[in-house]
Amino acid sequence: MTDDDERELENELARLQQEHRDLDAAIDALHQSPAPDLLRLQRLKKRKLQLRDRIAFIEDQITPDIIA
Repeated sequence: MTDDDERELENELARLQQEHRDLDAAIDALHQSPAPDLLRLQRLKKRKLQLRDRIAFIEDQITPDIIA
């Protein structure tokens, strides 16, 4: 992996982590509302899970494999 590839992955990782935090805040705000939209809540949670999976994948790409 080149330095440019790694830098690109790190930028995408930072963007995805920010989006994940934003979704967390949106989900929390929706829970606090008097009549939460359950369908919207479900979609936000699904998107958050997709982001978590993508974040884990990118972190695995950035972290070098260490053979003991």
